[in-house]
Amino acid sequence: MGEAFLVAFLQVLVDKLARREVFKYFGLIKGVDQKLQKWTATLSALGAVLAEAEERQLITESKPLKLWLDDLRDLAYDLEDVLDKYATKMLKREIEQGHYAGTARRVWNSFPNGVFNYKMNSEIQKITERLQEISQRKDQLSLNIITGTTSSTKARQNLPPSSSQPDGPVIGREEDKRRVVEFLSKQERHAVNFDVVAIVGMAGVGKTTLAAQVFNEIDATQQFKPTAWVCVSDDFNLERVTKQILEAVTSKHYPTEDFNQVQQYLHTELAGKKFLIVLDDVWGTCSYGLWMKLQSPFCDGAAGSKIIVTTRDAEVSKMMGAGTLVHNLKPMSNDVCFEVFEQHAFRNANRDIPPNFESLKEKIIARCRGLPLAARTLGGLLLRIEMNEWEEILNNKLWSLSNERDILPVLRLSYHYLPSHLKRCFAYCSILPNDYEFSEQQLILLWMAEGLIQPQPEHNKQMEDLARHASYASGYYDVVKRFEAFSEVKHLRTFLQLSVDYPSNYLSRKVTFDLLPKLQYLRVLSLNGYQVTELPNSIGKLKYLRYLDLSRTHIMSLPESTTTLYNLQTLILQGCYKLLALPINLRNLVNLRHLNNSVVHSLKAMPPQLGRLTSLQSLPNFVVGKGSDESGIRELGSLSHLRGTLSLSRLENVIDAEDARKADLKSKERVDELVLQWSWSSATQENQLGVLDRLEPQRKLEKLIIRGYAGLEFSAWIGDRLFSTMVE
Repeated sequence: MGEAFLVAFLQVLVDKLARREVFKYFGLIKGVDQKLQKWTATLSALGAVLAEAEERQLITESKPLKLWLDDLRDLAYDLEDVLDKYATKMLKREIEQGHYAGTARRVWNSFPNGVFNYKMNSEIQKITERLQEISQRKDQLSLNIITGTTSSTKARQNLPPSSSQPDGPVIGREEDKRRVVEFLSKQERHAVNFDVVAIVGMAGVGKTTLAAQVFNEIDATQQFKPTAWVCVSDDFNLERVTKQILEAVTSKHYPTEDFNQVQQYLHTELAGKKFLIVLDDVWGTCSYGLWMKLQSPFCDGAAGSKIIVTTRDAEVSKMMGAGTLVHNLKPMSNDVCFEVFEQHAFRNANRDIPPNFESLKEKIIARCRGLPLAARTLGGLLLRIEMNEWEEILNNKLWSLSNERDILPVLRLSYHYLPSHLKRCFAYCSILPNDYEFSEQQLILLWMAEGLIQPQPEHNKQMEDLARHASYASGYYDVVKRFEAFSEVKHLRTFLQLSVDYPSNYLSRKVTFDLLPKLQYLRVLSLNGYQVTELPNSIGKLKYLRYLDLSRTHIMSLPESTTTLYNLQTLILQGCYKLLALPINLRNLVNLRHLNNSVVHSLKAMPPQLGRLTSLQSLPNFVVGKGSDESGIRELGSLSHLRGTLSLSRLENVIDAEDARKADLKSKERVDELVLQWSWSSATQENQLGVLDRLEPQRKLEKLIIRGYAGLEFSAWIGDRLFSTMVE
């Protein structure tokens, strides 16, 4: 279903081509402007038939159609690369000439470089030929325009506001919960001190929800201590699961990779204690041998300890020794299942019930088949759609598709009816491994780097084929051979390292110095957690890079060439404890929105003219400088979009207290936590008081921390009753 996001992708390209500056620039290259006009028309025509192409492909699984969609997707990526190459060239020229003014104005007085134009013209000709070929194949496939409102547009309409929780109370499982809780009080005769309680049922029947109900209720009673919840999933990994149990039991992180040591730690933590551990979603990939190794630390727990297992496979529960403590979770009755549906479909919505509602109800019940997951998903989908359109969705052909991949039809359908721009975001998540926990902010920044969402700094709240995208779980030592396949992918966009097991990993120097500079189409690069000490100057070749994560690396400086990455939106340096300075020309990164330099205590000062980065939203640590090659505190004045935490350190470097006023903290309404810090070897007490007086923040501040202040009194604004939202 990855091809479904093409509708939104093509629209993004059409919008880019429609920009005035595109035609104004390419108009200087003979004949290119006419080709771009043809691109726009052809892309619009292709986009108009994609709705039928997507639906036909889902139903028929046609190989020629699948190949056509794959080729169109590849062409769309390559076309975007060409447009980004142009945009980067122009941005570079404007910055070097000192004319950059964001989107307000552009400078066109320099005729484009002849060599660059020749190469660009050649690339444009190749794209034009591929577009013509794909357009001809579209006609051969007899794809037609589906008139009327598209499913994606329908799904975006009429979403009522709601302050309730997404799920609400669990319906219809009280008896099931009572039965499982009863099992937890029983003790079968075993050679070990723990029992396995299994919840067995088909996909979507609510096994995890029931286990969570039981776990939360029992955990509150402190009948078992310690308790732990671990999601196992189909990719069973003995080392990972054992370590997750240990960390859940202790609420601590363990850096060791030694499996025997992890097991010993867990054995020590559980010995003599009555514990409760939930192993959620166990598959047949957990063999008897693996289970025997996993349960080894459980054996010395106190009598009455329990392991709750959720699984689709009854054989798994037998293999793990559940015995008679097995609860087979059945589908819900029709009435109860419909009640779950109503809980979501009618949430905070006043709907007029149509005359044919009973007929609709029967179809809804038939589609849900007693599965609460299906009822919840279908309810959430129909919540956003007018009731006179429900019949169309309930009769959709997708309900009758074969299900070799064990995907519930309602999940396939809910994806089908997503807005096309959200399908792109959803499809991008496929590069992440099963059960990988990511933060909301991390995912937003990755989407933003790929151009899937557009940043809107004026808003208070914002949601900013895998040969193009690669993610992997890092090992303890990653040598260059592991990445041989990457060198074959000329247009790789995402190089995302996911550190899940090791707190600090090693990466071959050949990867950073030889491989990465060749991946010139990268938008996302993460080296998070690697013990990298330096980056090559050739990092500047990654002209399209928008997201660079170097957090927890050992770098002491960034090469100056990083300041030519003009498209960079996110630079993460969190925990780079050896980093002494930022590049002197950092001000050139005019698209930078997030500079995360938290826990970088070694920084001496911020580079000069940081106030030019007017798009910055995140800057957790501003180190005040005083020299001509550093940024003084007044540079904060133009950074009006800052939000979240703002720490101002080395405030003793503020010589003129009036400079502190020019930081204009009062106007930064989205900064909710402020840290003001003087070094212990401070300036005069009078100067400190003057600076503090002029650093009065906005009234909605939630948290204020002052360190190293040596003044004889605090400023009058501290403790002012107008700071009513202050919690700390």
